[in-house]
Amino acid sequence: MKRLILLIAVLVSTYSFSQEEKDNYASVAKSFETFFNEGQYESIFNLFDNEMKAALPLDKTKEFLGSNLRQNLGKIQSMTFLKTKETAHIYKTAFENGLFDILLSLNEANQINGLYVSQHVPDNLPTLERNITKMILPFKEEWFVFWGGETVEQNYHVAHKNQKYAYDILMMKDGKSYIGDSKKNENYLVFGKDIIAPCDATVIKVIDGVNDNVPGELNPKQLTGNTIILKTENEEFILFAHLKHNSIIVKEGENVKKGQLMAKCGNSGNTTEPHLHLSLQNVEDMNIAEGAKLYFDKIMVNGKVVEDYIPVKGDKIKNLE
Repeated sequence: MKRLILLIAVLVSTYSFSQEEKDNYASVAKSFETFFNEGQYESIFNLFDNEMKAALPLDKTKEFLGSNLRQNLGKIQSMTFLKTKETAHIYKTAFENGLFDILLSLNEANQINGLYVSQHVPDNLPTLERNITKMILPFKEEWFVFWGGETVEQNYHVAHKNQKYAYDILMMKDGKSYIGDSKKNENYLVFGKDIIAPCDATVIKVIDGVNDNVPGELNPKQLTGNTIILKTENEEFILFAHLKHNSIIVKEGENVKKGQLMAKCGNSGNTTEPHLHLSLQNVEDMNIAEGAKLYFDKIMVNGKVVEDYIPVKGDKIKNLE
């Protein structure tokens, strides 16, 4: 679900061990910053080599730089050389609306043959392997794990650093998640079901007011939709995404107790049908976070009581009480 603004083109494959900025890169970076801020996207296009121009024609260059980067992030306030990666240079770039890394690669003629823009991730983020806070499932009744587990086969989230080990959970009956017309949210078994706090924690972020999608449609501009993020006393961050429009009843700064009602399951954000996206991460900001394993203390799994368990794809899970 991560909103990542990027462009990848041909990169050179030779290695360089220098961590000093080269003069030719400094010059091109300065030109890139000036042209970008002045909206001269064709001038940036003219800095590309022929392969870049073929991979990203002028109209696509203008769309990427203007409609994508500039519209979302604003002007560049500064570009600071950070390090090299092979022969390419990485610049920590402060936009008006966020901090990103810009990787530039040049050929021997000092033409741009590679460009990559990604969220800047600090080097000193805390590490988190799993939760030590005891958790219950954040819902009542029996739910079905659509994606979950520690392998990509069980859980596609594993391939994405900031969503690693996340769950997508819904409700099923007779092999289907809905009854009747699949275009109506109200026909999905999980839609409107209670979302409860899995432990005592503090609400540190709330996103509300995002409309629920028509099933089958996506909202990539508001990836997590209506969202709650909790912080435990052990510095663990729990994200609940795709919640129902106007259903969140907790506020930022509020301390919640295990089992307390927080919201309803919905279909908001970048999702095709109602479900709960649930993940544990090492920091609040999902854009730079790394996912961690979320264990549940004592739950029912496929009719049996298990302890300290990671649900996997295909499990039917519910709390003991």
